[in-house]
Amino acid sequence: MELQINDKITIKELQQQFSAVFPYLKLEFFDIPPTFNGLPKSHMYANHKTLGSCRKKHNVGAIEIAPGMAVQKLEETLWNEFGLSTEVFRKSGNLWIETTLSDSWTLKRQNDEGRTFSTSRNVKNDDPDDPLDRDLWQ
Repeated sequence: MELQINDKITIKELQQQFSAVFPYLKLEFFDIPPTFNGLPKSHMYANHKTLGSCRKKHNVGAIEIAPGMAVQKLEETLWNEFGLSTEVFRKSGNLWIETTLSDSWTLKRQNDEGRTFSTSRNVKNDDPDDPLDRDLWQ
């Protein structure tokens, strides 16, 4: 997959392209430089903003994203080449979690993990004493 980066595309459009290939992952964009500890939600850009309004480095180009690419590599490339501070999030049930502790994983592995944690809870557990199943009781 190739993501085209230019100042006119919106965050939402880029997110949709990314999620079409990796449905259990999402890219979020921030107004502060990336860190190793994750980025606070208070610095997250709204997805209606254009990339041009979210960066000081206005290079136009494309980034080739393959399933075998590490999350960290994707985030570093978006920052170094295009000045975009991003964080990949993985779906876990009904939640989105930052992948900061598993940035060395590939996008495929992250997406597969998201699929596992988002679909395995739909399996009915017949043990009423299982505390993890309390929300599935009828």
